[in-house]
Order: sequence, then C-alpha cells, then structure tokens
Amino acid sequence: MNGFFNPEKGVWAWLSTMVDVVGLSILWLLLCLPLITIGPATAALYYTVVKYVRGREPGAFGGYLRSFAGNLKVGGLATLLCCAAGAVLAGGYTVMRASIGTGTADLLFAIYHFALFLPAGVLCWLFPLLGRFTFGVKGLFVTALQLAVRHLPSTVVVVLLTVETASFCIANWWPALFMPAVAMLLASLFFERAFQKYAPELAGQEEE
Repeated sequence: MNGFFNPEKGVWAWLSTMVDVVGLSILWLLLCLPLITIGPATAALYYTVVKYVRGREPGAFGGYLRSFAGNLKVGGLATLLCCAAGAVLAGGYTVMRASIGTGTADLLFAIYHFALFLPAGVLCWLFPLLGRFTFGVKGLFVTALQLAVRHLPSTVVVVLLTVETASFCIANWWPALFMPAVAMLLASLFFERAFQKYAPELAGQEEE
C-alpha cells in the first residue's frame, strides 16, 4: 500500500510526468509569444525535458526558468539570425514556386525544396545544443552545422518529426498543450546519443 502512494513510483510518477509535460509545453508557448524569445525558450525546454522528465528529477519548472534566463542573450541573438535567414529562404521558396510550369523550373524547385533540409536540420540542432552546452553565437551555429551533417540520418528524422508536429498543432490547436514537450522528448533520443559521443560526462548524468 505504501508503494501505491509513493510519488516516485507507479501511477503517481506517471501523473507527475504528465503534469510536467503539459505544464512545460504551455510555459514554452507563453514564452515564445515575444518571438525573439523562441530560441531561449526552446533551449530551456530541451534542457528541462532531458534533465527533469527523462532524468526524473524534481523541480522542472524552476529548472526551466533558470535555463531560459541563462540562455536569453545568446538564444535571442540566434533567434534573430534564424528569422533573417528564414525570411530569405522563404522568399526564395515563394519565387521558385511561382515559376513552376516548365521542366527546368520544376527541377530547380524540387532541388531547392530538398536543399532546405540542411538549414532546417541546423535549426533543429541549434537550440538543444544551447540547452545542453555553453556557446557563443558563432560557435553555436558552426557546431549545429557540423552535427547536422555528421549525423544526417538523425537530422532527417528530427526535421520530419518537427514538421509533422508543427503541422498537427496548427491544424488542431489542442495538441499544442502537450506536443512541444513530447516532440522534444522524442528528439532527445537522437540528440543525446550524439551529444554523449562528444561529451562522455553526459552519459553519466543520463545513467543517474
């Protein structure tokens, strides 16, 4: 009977995890509203999901806010750069899509479409890296590019996961209440395996 009421086991542990997943997703949505804070909010979400949801440590919401504050400067600058690059890439996409109709234009559009996987992959690695390590803006982008290329299969899977999650949440608003943390949890299965190769001390933290 004592085991049933143990907050670290059974149904109570599951309920605690669900509360963290929903609460962190909502907190992430709220902190993304200023737009420039999307980067630090995402870095904090990744850090918190790995440390407190996967790691089963208490204090997830306090950990999230501390991580958010610590990554605010670099994450904000990185967000601005990503927005600028995204605007340029979106403009190119719109122009090329409008020119569809000839064989050459169709081929170039298809090539451009697939080429977008690389910047999308860099974006997917960018803020989880910031959540787990300390970087300047330049080092953050360079490392994200290196990892996106070196771990290309994982990059493709996470990009597709991110796109499908975003599409699902846009089409149906209610999954946004929990899917951000769930998607980050799934992505961490690929990212943490790569991070532990370059920072073996993270493996010890994961085991703990």
